[in-house]
Amino acid sequence: MSNKKNEDIEMRGGDDFGGEKDPFLGRASPSAHRVRQEPGLLDKLDHSPGASILAYCLASISMTVVNKYVVSGSEWNLNFFYLAIQSGVCTLAILAFKQTGILKNLAPFDSTKAKRWFPISLLLVGMIYTGAKALQFLSVPVYTIFKNLTIIVIAYGEVLWFGGSVTPITLLSFGLMVLSSVVAAWADIQAAIDGVGISPDKQDALSTLNAGYAWMGINVICTSAYVLGMRKVIKKMNFKDYDTMFYNNLLTIPVLVVFSLLFEDWSSENLARNFPEETKNKLMIGMVYSGLAAIFISYCSSWCIRITSSTTYSMVGALNKLPIAVSGLVFFDAPVTFGSVTAIFLGFVSGLVFAWAKVRQKAQEALSLPTTNMSASAKSNRDAANS
Repeated sequence: MSNKKNEDIEMRGGDDFGGEKDPFLGRASPSAHRVRQEPGLLDKLDHSPGASILAYCLASISMTVVNKYVVSGSEWNLNFFYLAIQSGVCTLAILAFKQTGILKNLAPFDSTKAKRWFPISLLLVGMIYTGAKALQFLSVPVYTIFKNLTIIVIAYGEVLWFGGSVTPITLLSFGLMVLSSVVAAWADIQAAIDGVGISPDKQDALSTLNAGYAWMGINVICTSAYVLGMRKVIKKMNFKDYDTMFYNNLLTIPVLVVFSLLFEDWSSENLARNFPEETKNKLMIGMVYSGLAAIFISYCSSWCIRITSSTTYSMVGALNKLPIAVSGLVFFDAPVTFGSVTAIFLGFVSGLVFAWAKVRQKAQEALSLPTTNMSASAKSNRDAANS
């Protein structure tokens, strides 16, 4: 499916309500007031901050839960195939939206831009594959908590390559993120030793956790490389909203299909293990939904930024970590222990502190630097990386 991190955005739609009128236009006639219609239900919904925030949270939570459901089967080993389905559905949906006029600002495909963007798409393949593998072995709460470590790596990457800065409050949030990850790992290991959760066999449970932590570490590196690389390239490409998503998904399809054919078992026996008769239809529906959810998250991110503000969006992103973690406890029977609850709380607080730190930092920068508007595509794409 990120930008809860660095460059602040304040995007407002071309709203007809509450705007200041040009004094040279004069006062409207009474008849004009009578002709003007009240905004309809859909228009009111489109301009509702609460609706945009709720939609963003539901899209993010549902995609995480569906991804976990698809890859959590004991015999599941077709991650490249799953990700190819995701990208294919997302690409087809974008093209359909363009044909029907829902998407009006999607630029035509440009082979030169595609060649320049292809290395970024390869980094995206690494990010989504390692994320799927980590989610396969780790619980949703632990995965969500450890995903915060990506924020730290990206922040210091921006210090090195983009002249960013880290404030003392940001450092405090980083410390809380590391502490929450340590507590989450300790709680997971303790639950495995006690035979709670993943497997009653201690050695099997510990080996599963070790595999999950290894994939999570690789995912942090891949995600950071993708976000930092995208930030460097996207400014040169002049991509608008949805252009980044379109190129990312279109260019990753052939890579994922080739990797699936080369490295995954396509025998009838393995397909039967991955898609048992009793859950086959649910798995296919989940795969299709996850592709559509990527678009929903991108749209809801832009919608939330447009209707509210980047400050509200940052806080919603931080607050959204809590229901995502709790959803893992509710839907997948993750162990509920003092350590796991403490880790979720620390991760939640660290997100709030980080969002507050970025708001303060941008407020201070606004006093001395001119503000610039940036396309919401960069913000929404980095969201998918960190949901």
